[in-house]
Amino acid sequence: MDKDRIKGSAQQAKGKIKEVAGKATGDKKLEGEGKADKVGGKIRNAVGGMKDALRGR
Repeated sequence: MDKDRIKGSAQQAKGKIKEVAGKATGDKKLEGEGKADKVGGKIRNAVGGMKDALRGR
């Protein structure tokens, strides 16, 4: 498993926590940051998946 996939998954989890915290507190900025982190994590995870595919895993 590529390190980008691991970091991407961690970033998605962090984003989900921020998003939920933002919704709970009514903080739209924190909620938006969480959504952005989730998207960034998904992209990073996809890049890692492509690297794994190119390596033949």
